[in-house]
Amino acid sequence: MAAMRVLVAEDHAALAERIAEGLRDAGLAVDVVNDGCAALEQSGHTAYDVIVLDRDLPIVHGDQVCRSLAGKAARILMLTAAAEVDDRVDGLELGADDYLGKPFAFHELVARVRALGRRAPSAPPVVRHADLIVDRARHRASRGGLPLSLTRKEFGVLEILLAADGGVVSAEELLEHVWDANADPFSNIVPVTMARLRRKLGEPPLIETVVGRGYRL
Repeated sequence: MAAMRVLVAEDHAALAERIAEGLRDAGLAVDVVNDGCAALEQSGHTAYDVIVLDRDLPIVHGDQVCRSLAGKAARILMLTAAAEVDDRVDGLELGADDYLGKPFAFHELVARVRALGRRAPSAPPVVRHADLIVDRARHRASRGGLPLSLTRKEFGVLEILLAADGGVVSAEELLEHVWDANADPFSNIVPVTMARLRRKLGEPPLIETVVGRGYRL
């Protein structure tokens, strides 16, 4: 699965954080907002793959948020306490891509978020670069036939570099797509992760540092 950025818009703060924590444990970068106005603002300046949207948001109702964001790049998974068929139909007609009633099994939420992410434009499930093979669907990588033991962040960085197809990827872009809004833009988390990834990839080096611009394969 490609590195994914998810926005959780849920007014129940404890539930929102529980959802976010579970999605992060599944290897996704997650931001959290607690009202519809914040959801619109956050999605306006951050490129999300999936938005987990509670229907009953305050300030700006979830229905209006859904109408505003429908048809854009992010896929929308709508959450609601209403489980009637008509409610589900209403949500889908508003432009949601999927619908999940509360309470829900958390593994189902993760599976649906991943499925929506796969529906967005993405790279092929298996990507090759020289003797490096990355299986995005199984979250595995190997070089020269030997498996690589990568953390979720290292795997995410590698995917972004592969997707750039030889183009330069800035540290800011890596922070945006692999980490989340809680990452400190002034920290050294990107070069530290990059150094670990380079060591694990071995010789000859695959990742080039382009001074002042970023990194590329």
